[in-house]
Amino acid sequence: MKIRIAHSPDSDDAFMFYGLASGNVPADGFELEHVLSDIESLNRAAFEGAYEISAVSFHGYAHLTDRYLLLPHGASMGDRYGPIVVSTRNTRSLNGVTVAVPGTLTTAFLALRLFDPGVEYVVMAFERIQEAVHAGQVDAGLLIHEGQLTWADEGLSKIVDLGEWWADRTGGLPLPLGGNVIRRDLGPATIARLSQLLHDSIAYGLEHRDVAVSHAMQFGRGLDRARTDRFVGMYVNNLTLDYGSRGREAVARLMEDAWTAGLLPKRIDVEFAPTAEPSQA
Repeated sequence: MKIRIAHSPDSDDAFMFYGLASGNVPADGFELEHVLSDIESLNRAAFEGAYEISAVSFHGYAHLTDRYLLLPHGASMGDRYGPIVVSTRNTRSLNGVTVAVPGTLTTAFLALRLFDPGVEYVVMAFERIQEAVHAGQVDAGLLIHEGQLTWADEGLSKIVDLGEWWADRTGGLPLPLGGNVIRRDLGPATIARLSQLLHDSIAYGLEHRDVAVSHAMQFGRGLDRARTDRFVGMYVNNLTLDYGSRGREAVARLMEDAWTAGLLPKRIDVEFAPTAEPSQA
């Protein structure tokens, strides 16, 4: 059975799927194809059910619950860190500021609108945002991926770190940014087997960190090894291996706050695929 696993061409996702991509985690009889695309494109493709397993933004997930379940492994959460709004100006306010955002289905954008419901924005490919801020094409930019580590070196100023803001708002919960979803029509037995594979791939990377980071570096967009390792550690950790009660509470809180703010089309009942049991290998 062929299974397409769609995820971003980023160092944290590369680390997460290293076990499967390298063959060190056996595929359990499945024919696995890794499809790489930016997160906003993956969000849009999931509306059509394009891939059996896909990384999506939690904002995107809120529109996909009829077709997909959340896998209990694979979340990227910002634990007092996350998407950052930066500018060449030294300001802590978004009044009169137009922010370049990396897509309207990203959780970064959802969090930004929770922070400031009236924010003015323009949509731009994430890799262009820092350059556009420096060039004065926009007043500020909402940074995801490696930009969260490099903005200060570029002389930009932080307006708000949405991960810090979310933690203060919620009493210390992490900000759920992206997760992995699986198509419901695969059926419970296949879903459970694939869930186990993803769990084991994440566990393999965490247990073989040096080689997995070496693999991830090719997707680091200019980060050196130390920063690649730091970035991976930010978004692939124990919360990635399993949400736990804290991670699940964070997702439920994000969905409820977004619904209450009128930013989602319906109230979301967060539904997870069955939790994979630890591998016996």
